[in-house]
Amino acid sequence: MRGIDTYQGRGLIADPIHRYILYTRPDGIPGESTEQDLIDSPWMQRLRRVPQLQSARWVYPAAEHSRFQHSLGAMHLAGRFAQQLHPSLKAEFPDAPSAALLEELLRMAGLLHDVGHGPFGHFFDDNFLADFGLSHEKVGQRIIREELGDVLRALTRSPSGPFEPGEAIDPAWICYLMGKSFSLPEAAHPRWLAHLKPLLSGIYTADNMDYVLRDSYMCGVAVGPIDVDRIIYYSFCSDKGLTLDRGGIQAFVMFLNARFYMYTNVYYHRTTRGIDLHLKEIFRDTMRLAFPHDLHKDLAPYLHLTEWTLLEEVARWPEAEDAERRALGLEWRRVLERRLKWRMSHEVVLDIFEPRRGQGFMKAEDLEVLVREYLPPALRAFPFKIDMAQQDPRPLNPIGMRDRQIYVYDSAARSVSAEPLKELLKYLPGKVAQCRIFAATHEHDQHLAAALERALTEERPAHPTNL
Repeated sequence: MRGIDTYQGRGLIADPIHRYILYTRPDGIPGESTEQDLIDSPWMQRLRRVPQLQSARWVYPAAEHSRFQHSLGAMHLAGRFAQQLHPSLKAEFPDAPSAALLEELLRMAGLLHDVGHGPFGHFFDDNFLADFGLSHEKVGQRIIREELGDVLRALTRSPSGPFEPGEAIDPAWICYLMGKSFSLPEAAHPRWLAHLKPLLSGIYTADNMDYVLRDSYMCGVAVGPIDVDRIIYYSFCSDKGLTLDRGGIQAFVMFLNARFYMYTNVYYHRTTRGIDLHLKEIFRDTMRLAFPHDLHKDLAPYLHLTEWTLLEEVARWPEAEDAERRALGLEWRRVLERRLKWRMSHEVVLDIFEPRRGQGFMKAEDLEVLVREYLPPALRAFPFKIDMAQQDPRPLNPIGMRDRQIYVYDSAARSVSAEPLKELLKYLPGKVAQCRIFAATHEHDQHLAAALERALTEERPAHPTNL
């Protein structure tokens, strides 16, 4: 009968990316929480109704996966990292927790890292939450502490086994690991915890490794090899922090290239960005009417704000008696029926390989003024939009990532240093902007393209900022 015990308190979730994801479930132990309690919580189940790829799913028809699926994948990869890192972490910090607690801590950070996302994901951050000084990370950290804290503190085991007596997960540790905007008081900040932050908030993380794999698969986009197994195998904790042995470097660089490809061809696809330009015109007014709540005071209404509820709401507005709702509803109908308002006329890709402090790209609104000056006089009132889709394919300063810094181990020299990253990453640009001009029709594409090229020629390769 001992063999039966192997399956008690654990279950499997089938997954197209990782095959099977192991999780803990109730085993009749009074007062114990399990991963199933968190997975089945209303806050996690809410993510089933928040698509992973916001408006990109209107470009890639199969990309109907959710933040919930991605969160399970991030949990799985974070647990694999924990199993790999524990021996080296324990060697550096004798007071580090047991292997089981470390595994569960990272798994929960992976599971909950997106729990604060709203409808339309990062677009929602930029076009709603930011107006209130919030982000999905800040909202998520509140959900973890205020709504899920008791469940997290009552966890007693990982899929690999029980914690050591007296061990428990502090929800604040998860908040610290998952975000850039959360700091712990010194007394609550174990020395070993900082070594783990790059796994959830760094250049290669359980989060971005899952979303590159999952999003490319669900979109049907081939991005080349992503050797997750090799990257995990060659990761360990040195006295400096999270370290990658040189044996894993090429797999690491291939992964960065795959992520770069996904941004340029999926997340920043021209049609995706055109849809977002349309949404920007109506989103803030929509949210003012659809969600008149102050998240600083009360999180409860946020539980019921998902893409499903928002789209169901605006779908009724074209028949509303209120004129503002009716006008907004008609614009939403155009979006939902994929009747594109803005179509790309021209694109120029800008890049900076060796960025300097304060160096960046011209703002879209400033570029629009220049383009309008360079158009023929008869077209200067013609409506168009400039979009600057920006990304950083690699860290701007590979040796200045602070608490998200990673290091490279050279076994021949027996040295651990961040310096090799500068040489290894020099063939990836530090900053890229896909600069596009959109118009309602294609009738003046030639003039718009010429004006954009001229405006950019005078400013390339980069425009100094006030930073």
